Order: sequence, then structure tokens, then C-alpha cells
Amino acid sequence: QVQLVDSGGGLVQAGGSLRLSCAASGRTFSTYTMAWFRQGPGKEREFVAARNWGGSTYYADSVQGRFIISRDNAKNTVYLQMNSLKPEDTARYYCAARMGPYIPTMSMYNYWGQGTQVTVSS
Repeated sequence: QVQLVDSGGGLVQAGGSLRLSCAASGRTFSTYTMAWFRQGPGKEREFVAARNWGGSTYYADSVQGRFIISRDNAKNTVYLQMNSLKPEDTARYYCAARMGPYIPTMSMYNYWGQGTQVTVSS
């Protein structure tokens, strides 16, 4: 079992930065693929970024070059550094985990955080 706790959201102006954190419980954290999804107002939840246990990273086209996903296995924590934020990045961001290789499909992730709200003002 893995429990995830998201944090770090807030209100930021366009062009600014935020770093989200996801603290995970569980001894096998290092073997999981960790990902971030987001759900904007009136939108479906969508894939943002993922990092597998081997260190490979994957990004949605909309955030490529602006967001960076990283993980600290010693701290059981995954981060999402968000730079050059845009109003369209406004969403609730969710950390997710799955035991297996990277897949950008939401339904394939077994564990979810409660989400943290990010609001980008223009």
C-alpha cells in the first residue's frame, strides 16, 4: 500500500514558479512510477509528468520545457517544479503512483494524493 500527500499549491502570477511536493508512505516507493495529473475547471483530469524508477521522465506537450519532475527516494518524495506558469496551468494537481512502467493513462494508477490547488493569475 502507498499513501500520498500532495502539497505546495497556491496563487501565483503568470510567469512565476511553484514547486509541488508529494510525500509517499511505503517501503517500495523507489519501485513505483510516480506521476502528476491535473484537472482544470470544467476539464477532465489530464497527464502532466511522470518519472519511473529508472529515472526516465515524461511530460505532456503543454508543459515540456517548463515543468520538471524529480524524486528523492531517500525522502519518499516526488516533486514537480513548475516554471513560467500560465493561466491555463490553473488546476488541481494530483500526485499518483503505480507499480509498473510509465503509462500516461489515469486509470492505470493505483494510488492518488488528495490534490493541491494551483491558481495562476494573468
